[in-house]
Amino acid sequence: MAFWTDDLRKIAGVAAAGLMLATAGCQSGNVLGIGGDATQTAASDERITVEELRAYCPATGLREGMSFHRSYQGNAEGDASKLIYQATITDITRSCTYEGNTLRMNVAIAGRIIPGPVGKAGTIRLPIRVVAARTGEVLYSQTHNFEVNVADTVGATQFVFNDANVTFPMPSRPNVQVFGGFDKGDDSF
Repeated sequence: MAFWTDDLRKIAGVAAAGLMLATAGCQSGNVLGIGGDATQTAASDERITVEELRAYCPATGLREGMSFHRSYQGNAEGDASKLIYQATITDITRSCTYEGNTLRMNVAIAGRIIPGPVGKAGTIRLPIRVVAARTGEVLYSQTHNFEVNVADTVGATQFVFNDANVTFPMPSRPNVQVFGGFDKGDDSF
């Protein structure tokens, strides 16, 4: 019996060592970032300044009631049996760049589309609106008809939209807020 146990341990040890060597052989490039190579070093030479780190980048958010959009068949508004799809925004984020006295933002909005009982595969246009405002003043407002291809009528379809052209004069105080959501066709932003 001891013979089989010793042999099995040796075989298991050789198999484990072979697996580690095979895995190590599959590693190409600098996975851990140790030592680096010329292409990685060249790409990381673009440095962020202290001013950019301290610079103001307005917060993003969703307005109540603007995070979902439903489409119904015909004039059946509110009839769940006639629902074509429901789109929902799940996240919104931004990045800022500074060009003289102008603040430029890239606003990204992520969400999903869930088909309803009468949903079908095809292209759906979502009315996504991005607004930058400060107390009583709209600095930027744009509605986009963002197209999403829905290939599956059973599960959810993910989407990511971005507006890289949100620009307005650099604020003198941190009092600007940026909102994203579905345009309801009124001034509810």
